[in-house]
Parts: sequence; C-alpha cells; structure tokens
Amino acid sequence: MLSIDEQLAIIKRGADEILVEAELIEKLKTGRPLIVKAGFDPTAPDLHLGHTVLINKLKQLQDLGHEIHFLIGDFTAMIGDPTGKSATRPPLSVEEIAENAQTYQDQVFKILDPLKTKVVFNSSWFKDFSAADMIRLASSATVARMLERNDFETRYRAGSPIAIHEFLYPLVQGYDSVAMQADLELGGTDQKFNLLMGRQLQQQAGHRPQVTLTMPILEGLDGVQKMSKSLNNYIGIKDTPNDMFGKVMSVSDELMWRYYELLSFESLATIAGYKQAVADGENPRNIKVKLAMELVARFHSAEDAQAALSDFETRFSKNAIPDEMPEYTFKGEMPLANLLKEAGLVPTTSEAHRMIKQSAVKINGEKVSDAKLVLTNSESIVVQVGKRKFARITLQ
Repeated sequence: MLSIDEQLAIIKRGADEILVEAELIEKLKTGRPLIVKAGFDPTAPDLHLGHTVLINKLKQLQDLGHEIHFLIGDFTAMIGDPTGKSATRPPLSVEEIAENAQTYQDQVFKILDPLKTKVVFNSSWFKDFSAADMIRLASSATVARMLERNDFETRYRAGSPIAIHEFLYPLVQGYDSVAMQADLELGGTDQKFNLLMGRQLQQQAGHRPQVTLTMPILEGLDGVQKMSKSLNNYIGIKDTPNDMFGKVMSVSDELMWRYYELLSFESLATIAGYKQAVADGENPRNIKVKLAMELVARFHSAEDAQAALSDFETRFSKNAIPDEMPEYTFKGEMPLANLLKEAGLVPTTSEAHRMIKQSAVKINGEKVSDAKLVLTNSESIVVQVGKRKFARITLQ
C-alpha cells in the first residue's frame, strides 16, 4: 500500500490543476477506493493520443486501486459540447452516437483493465428525466454564471448565436457527477468550467463535492496546435503500427519530452535518465525510438513494434521510397501547394508553402524549392512531405 504522498505524486504527474488538493488528501486518507469519473462524448468514431492523456491518468488511478467509471455521454452528445466552439454544433443521430460509443469501448480497453472498469451511459438516468426535471436542473445556474465561460462570452460579445440548449450542457455534465456520486472527476483544462459545475450541483444536492483534476491539452505533431484529426496533426489509436511509429518519430526533439511526460508509462526517474543521456551526447533519435516502441506495443503488440522499427529504418534511415502509398489522380494543371493539400499531405496550402520553403518537399526524391511551382499533365510521380508522408500522383 502506497503512502498518501506516494499516491499524490502519481496522481499529480503531468496534471495541470487539482481542485481542491486538501480535499483529495482527506478522501485518500479514508482508504476507501474513490469513484473516479471521466466522461467522453462519442462525437467521432476514433480516438487519438490526445484523448489518451486522460485515459492514461485513469489507468494510473486504477492501478492505485480506485474505481474507474468510464462515462460515455450518449445523452450529452445529442446536445453537443460547446467548449471551445465558435458556433453551435450540429447534433448527431442516435445511430451515429451508438456506433461511436462502441468504438470508444473497443479502444479504451487497450489501456484500461476491462475487468476493473465500469462503463456507464448518461442516458441511463436522463432517459427518465421529465421536462419538469430539466427545468429544475436549468434553475441551478444563472445566465450570468454561464456567460463566465470564455467561449460563451466571446460568442455573445461577437453577436454569434448561442442556442439555449448549449447552456444545458455544463448542467447535464454536472448532474452526471450527482448521479454517479463521483469523488474525483478528470477532464482537460478546457473542461474546467464543466467540472466545477459538477461540484456545485453535488453541493446543492447535499453531497460531498467531487475533487476535479485537469490534464493538459496535448499538442499535435506540429508542436503548436492541439492534436486534432481536423488539423491532420494527430496520431490515432487505430493507426497502423508503421504509421504510428513514423508519426512519433516525426515529432521534434523538444516535443518528444512533452509526449514522454503525458503518454509514457516509464517512471519519472527513467525519463530523467533519458534527458541526462541526451545532455551527455546521446542522439535524441534513439530516445524517440523507445517512445515509439512503447506506444506501438501498447496499442498493437511488441512484435508489431519491432516490425515497425525495422520498416522505419528501411524506409527512412536509408531514404527508401515505400512500395505502398496513397494514389491520387487529378485533372489539369495544379499548383504544387494545392496538390499537397488535396492529396492529404498537409492540412492547408499555407502549411504546404511553409514545408516547401523548408526544403521538406520532394518530387521523385528531388527537393523542391519553388513554392509557386505548377504541375502539368505527367506520368505518375511520387510526392514526399517530410520524412514519412508519401503519395503517388497522376495529373491528366
């Protein structure tokens, strides 16, 4: 049995903020397994490593003996989380939500122990909510309180529409904590308002309020913006072993340490040893390989990780062009920057121009430096961006 201080060190690793830490210590002192809540709205079918920052913390808490309640927000998904949004989100169908929810369960159990994880759906209590119940819930907070949220305030000042049902989202998420009698709720830093709403509603219900723990938002492969599928800077849990390995190897040496802190299960002492090794002259690439191997083994297998390493060394360390890659056919002439975007090699033409200027774009193995280059009818060509993105292009 670990001491309170030892448990706190594990819980606080990589965390952004605990509210209130003194309350968490008191809960830990009871020796009772805490009910730990983390909610995920099934708004997309696939998770990426940015999502696993939170799931990794759940795993650590699970290993400490606490009860993990993985909440799938199939009811809240029908509202749509307005956090960070500049416009009202379109609702998902019941069928889309159910399908996405199933994929979430399949993916999270690559990290969590399915035998020790309780999966719950918030529709199980909200399906019995009447209109009167929802009105009573809505009376729990004021419009002024809701407008304290940065995204709501920004939209209000800009004259952008805010639908009434969006105000319900924090209340519904908060009520989940009441229904689940949560002791500790985890969320990203962007979820702080919603997490604190859970504390407020629990207090109003006469419950002992939950402690909230926020985790940082993981940067994507570009090292600037948050990891996002829409920005094409993500590493998906369902990526192939080779793709996952290659993407990890593509991050900067500086960003590698951030990924180690938030994604690796290696001890802090081990990671400190890696940093010292690099300071003493070790090639950071060798340390990055260890991280790539760990992540591929977690989501696939140790054998897949070894095979991905061999493939990476063959393709990229020896500057080989892979035999298999996406193939596209476009009609007419096309500026190179547009071609890179249309082939999915970059998210925007601005990024394409940036990569060309950095000499990170090759055609048939030759670097291209002209950002204004226009390609015309040609035989099949191989276009490469960075070390690992390839596409075979035909212009007709």
